[in-house]
Amino acid sequence: MDGTPRLRSAFPTTPQTDRRSGRFGGSERVQRVSERLPEIPALQASTYSSTPGEPWVPEHIVDAPTQRLFAVVVWAALGIWKAYDFSTLQDTEEQGLWLFMKWIVFDGIFLFALPSFQIPWLEWSPFTTVMLFSAHALLDGMLMFRIPIPIAAGFAALGRSLWGAYEMAVNEKNVNPRMIAFNESLILGRQIIHILPEGSANLNPEGQSFCVDGTRSDIRLPIMINATNPISMDILRIDLETHSNETLHITKSQIKTMHKEASRLVSYGQQLHEPKTLYYTVKKPGLYALSKVVDESNLEVTRKQMAHTVVVPCPKANILPTTSDRCKGELSNVDLEVIGTPPMRVKYRKVVNQQTQEATFESIQPEEFTSPLVNADRQLTLTVPNRVDTAWAKPQKVRVPLTEGLATAGRWVFSLAEVEDGFGNKVTYSDRDHENQDRHSAKSASLHQVIIVHERPTINLHGCTPQQPLKVAKGSSAHLPVQLGSTGRGAIAGTPHHIDYLFSPNDGISATGEHSRSAQSRRETVKDVNQKPLIQEAGLYSITGVSTDHCKGEVLEPASCLLQNPPEPELVISHEEIFDKCAGSPIGLRVDLNLVGTPPFDVHYRMHQKGARHHTNEVERINGLRGQIELTPRTAGDYQYDFLEISDAVYKARPLKDLKLTQSVKPAASAEFIGKPDKRIACIDEATSFDVALQGEGPFSLEYEVVHNGKRIKYALNDITERHVKIETPQLRDGGDYTLALVSITDKMQCKEFLKDEAKIAVRHQKPKVAFGQLEGHRKLNTLEGKQVQLPLRLVGEAPWTVTYVHEGQQPQMVRAQQPNDKISVAEAGTYQLLDVRDSSCPGQVDESAQTFEIDWIPRPELRIPPSDVAERKGNTFVKADVCEGDEDSVEVLFKGSPPYSVQYVEHVKLEHGAVAPKTRELRAALHVASLRMNTVQAGAYDYKFNELEDANYKHSAKHFAPLTVQQRVHARPSVAFATPGKTYSYCSVESDGEEVIPINLHGKPPFDVEVEIKHYGTGRPETLSLPGITGHSHNIRIPHSRVHLGKSAISLRRVSDSRGCSRLLDSTTPRVQIAVYDAPTITPLESSENICVGDRIKFALSGVAPFTVFYDFSGQTRKAQATGTTFQRLAEKPGTFTVTGVQDSASQCRASANVVRNIHGMPSVRVSHGRENYVDIHEGGETEILFEFGGVPPFEFTYTRSSNTDKGGKKGVVLDMRHEVSEEHSLRIKANEEGTYEVVAIRDRHCAYAKPGVQVNWKEARKLLM
Repeated sequence: MDGTPRLRSAFPTTPQTDRRSGRFGGSERVQRVSERLPEIPALQASTYSSTPGEPWVPEHIVDAPTQRLFAVVVWAALGIWKAYDFSTLQDTEEQGLWLFMKWIVFDGIFLFALPSFQIPWLEWSPFTTVMLFSAHALLDGMLMFRIPIPIAAGFAALGRSLWGAYEMAVNEKNVNPRMIAFNESLILGRQIIHILPEGSANLNPEGQSFCVDGTRSDIRLPIMINATNPISMDILRIDLETHSNETLHITKSQIKTMHKEASRLVSYGQQLHEPKTLYYTVKKPGLYALSKVVDESNLEVTRKQMAHTVVVPCPKANILPTTSDRCKGELSNVDLEVIGTPPMRVKYRKVVNQQTQEATFESIQPEEFTSPLVNADRQLTLTVPNRVDTAWAKPQKVRVPLTEGLATAGRWVFSLAEVEDGFGNKVTYSDRDHENQDRHSAKSASLHQVIIVHERPTINLHGCTPQQPLKVAKGSSAHLPVQLGSTGRGAIAGTPHHIDYLFSPNDGISATGEHSRSAQSRRETVKDVNQKPLIQEAGLYSITGVSTDHCKGEVLEPASCLLQNPPEPELVISHEEIFDKCAGSPIGLRVDLNLVGTPPFDVHYRMHQKGARHHTNEVERINGLRGQIELTPRTAGDYQYDFLEISDAVYKARPLKDLKLTQSVKPAASAEFIGKPDKRIACIDEATSFDVALQGEGPFSLEYEVVHNGKRIKYALNDITERHVKIETPQLRDGGDYTLALVSITDKMQCKEFLKDEAKIAVRHQKPKVAFGQLEGHRKLNTLEGKQVQLPLRLVGEAPWTVTYVHEGQQPQMVRAQQPNDKISVAEAGTYQLLDVRDSSCPGQVDESAQTFEIDWIPRPELRIPPSDVAERKGNTFVKADVCEGDEDSVEVLFKGSPPYSVQYVEHVKLEHGAVAPKTRELRAALHVASLRMNTVQAGAYDYKFNELEDANYKHSAKHFAPLTVQQRVHARPSVAFATPGKTYSYCSVESDGEEVIPINLHGKPPFDVEVEIKHYGTGRPETLSLPGITGHSHNIRIPHSRVHLGKSAISLRRVSDSRGCSRLLDSTTPRVQIAVYDAPTITPLESSENICVGDRIKFALSGVAPFTVFYDFSGQTRKAQATGTTFQRLAEKPGTFTVTGVQDSASQCRASANVVRNIHGMPSVRVSHGRENYVDIHEGGETEILFEFGGVPPFEFTYTRSSNTDKGGKKGVVLDMRHEVSEEHSLRIKANEEGTYEVVAIRDRHCAYAKPGVQVNWKEARKLLM
């Protein structure tokens, strides 16, 4: 089968395997055979000629095969329709003629129209079309006029040609006569005598491979013996290392133990010649050969020369230890050490960050190594010369380098999975072996190596270059602004970094800004990526390298930083006094600041008034080297100014010594508002006040004025001795903008100072106001129940407003409004009243004419059923009176609410037969009443559940509507039908027992009343027969003989009614039956003998109207059989007594009695060697017995043959001898000493005889030979 061509799309061939048994220390190797499939020659395209012209439907729209498929589908549909018409055809000539004409027209239209479509392969010639039409017309006539078609006879002939002619046996089963006439079970068994050949022994017959190691210390070598029983064996062992040999002697007791052990493993027979495998245990490696075998007759047994059996140490492999930390970009440099018999194979896994890859090294062997296992079949025979060279089988140690580029940082694991030597011995390292290495790493072999690949660090400076030096105060240190990174994503966290850099002081920097030769090389170690080295000395710092504990890194630019120590800041001050123009008294100092250092500067000074408990600290920021400040206290007194410290961009908080200034200050009077807003909002008809702070020497006189609409009203306050005063405006009765302005202030010295400070006041023009708005011209609303209503508000003032209202005695509620026409959301009926209002700043008032709003609910819809339409009410369930199937019925539904109405109901139907899913329906009503038509199409229990009600105002609410249910039962109309419509029932010419009755089936509730119509052929008017009071669902109609005549009559069912009052009229198309009257039949045997054998045929002649029913008894069981002709025949299948008791024909139910007896005897049988194929081995000159066992009635005569044994090619043996014997008993023993196959070919007892197919036996001649 390997050479069978396959298509390209076929499945691939099943891989072939070559297995070697690995039991008792061996290993199993699977070699997959990949065969290339033969090329399949390309199919040559065939050119088909068709009639000219394209198809009526172009092929680019519908291809030709699809068009042909459509044509076949149409033809098949017509055939199905035709078969349906045939199945419903009645026995009337008018209906048959009409259907015949119908199908003549349909078939003609289809067959004559099909060629006009020009479909390829369906373009028939006119002659072909006419022949097809004639065939269809013939078939239509035979079907529609019920002309019998011998289809069954045709299939029977076909079946006999294929599977042989089957006949009906006496047990009314179809059997093959050949299976009975040639029954192989009658002659069973044979004796095969074989003369034993010379015995043999073979070491390791299947060429298994073996190895020993720490876990497999014992190897069991298989020794196959055949046709011998050895008492001693010698095995030659050649050492693989020293080439010395030794002989292992196996004694008789050891062989006996080996036999017992082999019997425990495999069940063997008692025959000496049966092959048997013994096992001998060895523990040392070496080359083993079977040198001598002696059997129990002290003769040496033949030994088959096979290949050497080599036991080697099991292969092993390990990974040589190496460093576990590497840097990204380096090589792995992992070495595998493999020990075993070359050529070897190693399979290992590489796991990089949990991504696993597998790889294999093949043909691992030392250089210039030669071995018969290389490029050769390991099953080839290795001869055993005087001196055997075993160097090729010795274990070799080979180192295999595994060098890969470590391009990905992370955890790399190299682990050994499997090692195999040249003999196919395989060692697989499991997960447990790798776990043992982790637990006992010092003792176990290294099966895996873990390498951690680290990222390389990078470094550069950030924020410092020679052009942008790092400025640090003298004696202070700073962090070298290094930025650490890596070749991966982000810096390497959690590991120290070693930073190497060069340092040159300022005097050691060359003119070009580079380091001199005397530059110092330094190293700093930081423990974290956020830690930075500290530097203090001024000079040039350049980074030369960076590294971690594992890897050296790369220095990126910028890599140099210049550190400078700027000069310390200094301050020199000069000052002059500032005088008041009116009084000429000093009011402050003007101080000039001269600075040295690195701008910007912060000058810290303290201002202290004599006699005061507290002092004021101030800071002045100077962005240059010069600055000026004015010191003008607001209150009179003696002041001292102490300059405390100075800071610049580098130096912070440097103290200043002996920098003080003093002055006696008398400032001018002034006044200003305290906490003045941009504009104060005031309500109309209300006054407002402001706080004013006064400065200078009191007592003071303060003048202020109120300005509104261009008018000024001045006010004055005199003899003010306090530093703070509150001024209040009069009531502001006009709305609009007011200005409160401070005009002037006069101090103790009568110096009058003009003031500029003023405050803005916005006075509201009116009070806030609230009122309810109108909805549709009213403050009263009828709305749907539960619906949110937005009550309109009319608000005057400034947003937001706070409105207080109350609902019919409930607690007042407050709502915040943002718009002048805002709304209040309410959801309850009743009267709502406004109580109060306040806008953003002022209280307001409520409009009494519009302070209430009233809300009323619209009534919900209701549904009810009038009591006059129902028979019973149970709560919300209404039960209507029962009706019959198909009767009209309805129920009125009354509504209350706002039309139109919509009610949804679910129709649940529980049919008497079958099931229907619930249906949701909708009933709409334009008025207050609607009629629901009840469903009476099918019988069952109907529930109409009204679960949703809506009207013009309300949607359905389950909370407010209680479902109503209307129930009604629809009874099925009774029905009646013949149990076997179309059947013709036979009657005897006179009344007799066993006449046929006409069974009918009724459905409904009994009792039933049925009317039957009887129409006699040849008479014009039918008769009616009434059958009242039928109490069951099935009934047998007995037609009185007074109502029928000789010949045929038609019986039809016309009407049926049941106890529920439901009735059904049956039309003329209802199937009917026929009755007829005939005379009784007869049966006569065609042979005279009463004794027959199994396989013979029993024949009878019948008279009457076919088909016939024959009644007979066989083996105590009563049976009946059908006979379609005038001859009744049965095959004698098994022994027994066959008795014909009666016969009945198809004309009537009259049964003729009979008593014809035939005795059927069984065939004789014989068993050789208990019916089994028995193998007997004897030595030359020996003999054995052959046992024959018989079945049947003595005496027995039989013929047996001796033929040559079947050869290895399976060719049947040649008959060497034929003999005939007689036995008066049921068993017989005959001795035989010749080799061959003994079997019986023919057997005979007192009544019957049997011979194997193809064997002809003349029993008279055989009996003469015995005499």
